[in-house]
Amino acid sequence: MMNHKFDPNELYNRVVHYYIDKKGYSKEKANGIAQKVVEREKSRRTCKNINCGHSMDDHIRTKETCLVLDCDCRQFVN
Repeated sequence: MMNHKFDPNELYNRVVHYYIDKKGYSKEKANGIAQKVVEREKSRRTCKNINCGHSMDDHIRTKETCLVLDCDCRQFVN
């Protein structure tokens, strides 16, 4: 599915440059959009299991056991 870990800084920079370069938005508006996109992606990539809350990158194949040693999560919950 994904070959590398989620990098919020990379996503933020790509979104800002896209909206400034391609869409002609101001820096402030592009930054606001990028912040919203990064927050949404962070939330989407976080396990919704109340006892877990770790990132998708901390789960084996994003579906099985959490890699954090003291976590009992058995499945990534969207």
